[in-house]
Amino acid sequence: MKKLLLALALIPTFICAQNSISGTFSPAKDYTYAFLYHATPTGAEYVDRAELSEDGNFSITLDSTMNPGIYKIVYAIPPEENNFDFIYNGKESIGFTFNLDKGLEFTDSRENKMWASYIKSMEMVNLTLSNFYTQESTDKKAYMEIIKTLSDTQKAYEESSEDLLASVFVKANTPYIPKGYEDLSSYSKHLKSSYLDHVDFGNTLLQSSDFLIERVLAYVFGMTANSSNDTYKADVDNLMAQIGGGHIQLKTILYEMIWRRFKDMDNAEVANYITNTYLLELSQQTGYDHLTKELLAYKNNALGNKAINFDLAITKDGKTITTTLHDLDIANQYLVIFWSSTCGHCLDELPKVKALLANNKSIKVIAFGLEDEADNWQKKIAEYPDFIHVLGLEKWDNPTANAYGIESTPSYFILDKDKTITAKPYDVEALEKILN
Repeated sequence: MKKLLLALALIPTFICAQNSISGTFSPAKDYTYAFLYHATPTGAEYVDRAELSEDGNFSITLDSTMNPGIYKIVYAIPPEENNFDFIYNGKESIGFTFNLDKGLEFTDSRENKMWASYIKSMEMVNLTLSNFYTQESTDKKAYMEIIKTLSDTQKAYEESSEDLLASVFVKANTPYIPKGYEDLSSYSKHLKSSYLDHVDFGNTLLQSSDFLIERVLAYVFGMTANSSNDTYKADVDNLMAQIGGGHIQLKTILYEMIWRRFKDMDNAEVANYITNTYLLELSQQTGYDHLTKELLAYKNNALGNKAINFDLAITKDGKTITTTLHDLDIANQYLVIFWSSTCGHCLDELPKVKALLANNKSIKVIAFGLEDEADNWQKKIAEYPDFIHVLGLEKWDNPTANAYGIESTPSYFILDKDKTITAKPYDVEALEKILN
């Protein structure tokens, strides 16, 4: 009777059995916490965290309320650079080891071990193909043997992952399979033209994963050497055609990411093409007001545009005259500097600007101070009597600073006599090169 009661008591334990994610980070001294997030098409939702033991181990319970999908472990800051995805199917626990040198290795979870094994196998075949082209071989028989291995590997993993969520990624990663020998130029062209053919942009697993982002970035930036702006624009257009109708949120996320990459490359032509053709409308449709303002600020302050107007005051014949930037007519060039009296870089660079322009009467400096209050600014501007000074209260919320798209101080704009933006040097060293 006692054995029967014990068996009955254990039934709820088996019914409510829970899965977990556990891992080991090394070297352990470099890590403190592991944070678990549920990745979604529009972001990531915090789930739980665990403190690592002295030997770098942790474990987090995955209870029955957690839906299958893509999850993310964040292990350091900044979180956007120190994380990795994994697949959770709701049926199995996940185990892994993570080492700075060796990377990520899954020790438990058929889903994730399958996907990792597939990626490694495909990398090995692609490396063999790359070596074939590097050696400039023309052995067509050897070439077709490599292609057959590529095809067989893809087919084998598609079959073995049929009952897994990982199958979505295996199919999305389907490689280009030539029907016969192709030289490197032809192969590269066909590889790129088919690179997105098997990606289901409507699949929520793909939308939630890093795979989709990496695939899109590789397509636009990583498949053509020395791309021209016309090529970039064509790729951006083709990506939109591949995504198809709908998917407004996804398009906004992907195109903002691509726009920021071109912005960081200082490629205003393509960045503004993306804005004008797609992203501005997308940001307005999704109510992404911050992005809309940022797009317009970047677009309106591109080289060749007339600088945005603002009020200022100058002293003439002992009198203070209120005017505007556009109405100012006292120099052949103007240097607008957005700075702050509480900014260390500004306090280092403004004296250098003063010395650089001490004997240059053809350029006038307009120093626009972004401040929370006026007292400290008032003391500092006394050191620069030859500058035209403008006080911009509300600092980062100042309307003029926002209109100019100011993200850091000091920021420089060189204008010609007609107030057209001719250059935007990064720092005082770049300013000196431009002026020379």
